[in-house]
Amino acid sequence: MTTHAQASFNVVGNATTAAALLNPLRLEILERLREPDSASGLSRQMNLPRQKLNYHLRELEKHGLIEPVEERRKGNCVERIMRATARHYLISPQALGNLATEPGQVQDRFSSTYLIAAAARAIRDLATLRAGAEKTGKQLPTFTLETNVKLASATDLNAFTEELANTVARLSAKYHNEHDSRGRVFKFIIGSYPAVTHAEEPSAADSATKTQIAGKISKKGDPA
Repeated sequence: MTTHAQASFNVVGNATTAAALLNPLRLEILERLREPDSASGLSRQMNLPRQKLNYHLRELEKHGLIEPVEERRKGNCVERIMRATARHYLISPQALGNLATEPGQVQDRFSSTYLIAAAARAIRDLATLRAGAEKTGKQLPTFTLETNVKLASATDLNAFTEELANTVARLSAKYHNEHDSRGRVFKFIIGSYPAVTHAEEPSAADSATKTQIAGKISKKGDPA
């Protein structure tokens, strides 16, 4: 049985695992299994047959999305208590294989497409680095700076970005050490976009519809 602590976050980079995760029923099961429970317990909570839930639990366990944490004897049966391997999940662009976009494939470096590609690459790279750090038990050195700046005009935006670019260039020239063999290259990504307003936020209904559509793309023979 699993004795380690539940991870706070897991990045899914495998396409098959991502497909297993995106089934709407399995998403609900994972959400409920943030706290340990059995198939019987889930059956009572979700008002679904235990046999149907057992199928989905096996699929989730096969892909490493849930794990057994305890066994309880009930009469002549042993009940397995399962738990999600993480409290939150993110699907890496790596799961798309060659369909994933790369910044080098985007000609316009000032476009939103380039910014999305750079953000996607960061997710993929961080997933790889996190996996390596976990195997060696080392801390992954990362840095995040996030802020909102209200700018009065496009002219101010251009002036701000130019000054920011000049500052980054100055700091890079000051601290970059090409000749020290002990050093390591760090990647810094700086981008901006208009902050999303409350009116622009996707509604819960929209999110549910998208999840249902994604869930229909499943293997033939999967129970609904």
